[in-house]
Amino acid sequence: MNYKHLHYFWTVMRTGSIARASAQLHLTPQTLSGQIKQLEERLGKPLLRKAGRGLEPTDAGRMVHRFADDIFSMGAAMQEALQAGQEGFGQGSFRVGVVNSVPKSIACHVLEPALETGERSRLICVEGKLTPLLAELAVHRLDLIVSDVPLPAGLSVKAFTHLLGRTGVCFFASPHLLKREGLTLRQARSRFPRSISGLPWLMPSFDSVLRPRLEAWLKDEDVSPSVVAEFDDGALTKAFGRQGFGVFAGPAILAHEIEAQYQVVQLGAADDLMEEFYAISIERRISNPAVAAITDAARRELFPKR
Repeated sequence: MNYKHLHYFWTVMRTGSIARASAQLHLTPQTLSGQIKQLEERLGKPLLRKAGRGLEPTDAGRMVHRFADDIFSMGAAMQEALQAGQEGFGQGSFRVGVVNSVPKSIACHVLEPALETGERSRLICVEGKLTPLLAELAVHRLDLIVSDVPLPAGLSVKAFTHLLGRTGVCFFASPHLLKREGLTLRQARSRFPRSISGLPWLMPSFDSVLRPRLEAWLKDEDVSPSVVAEFDDGALTKAFGRQGFGVFAGPAILAHEIEAQYQVVQLGAADDLMEEFYAISIERRISNPAVAAITDAARRELFPKR
């Protein structure tokens, strides 16, 4: 395939017309039309069709445009990296984006196998919101994203979602909180979930995936929490929980770890309230050894099969 012809087609799509693309490319409209015709003949499918006085892409044209977007975005990213003196960027490194709502302990356990593959590569982790991380993945500045939501529908990012696993949710509180509320641990557990109704609560923010699911579960169980604080950061939530400011939720697979690290006790579990975790990569069939190690270990060891 002639990539110059592909670039011409991409420019027509980006500018919206043959005339504007011709002016930008310094070609006559007739020459540009002829070059795109050659691309269509090479691909065996029409890419543009008449629509009134203008042109619109065919279904094949839309698909080719999506791929062309990726190709020329990567080219622009390469030029930017060279101009910034980043010739060594990414060599010998495995770059992972972690969505900031994923619990840090989950991310750590998920990524541990990447350091045990025998590959001599450096693990580089960055944290952020999903959309900016997907933009970095699209131009190959990231090799993988660890997320608590799948790839959103409708985004023009050529990536694939791989489910790592699911876990139920447990509820924790400091022994100081129980004592202050006149509850023993045995009472709190035997009366769960009624025992946590009316207690002070530390809730995830409204932006989190867990918040609406948690509120629906509380409503179904007829539990009325007294929300005293909301947090974007799970580690900060647990730190406040350790100080006895309220009940908080956490992944069931980390229950023992949370109890030991934050000196709290588990009050009960909601196995039907699920959290899910995903790996998002540019590969439909995983071939990267580090990504394969991460997904295999998570499914086999970290997340229990239900």
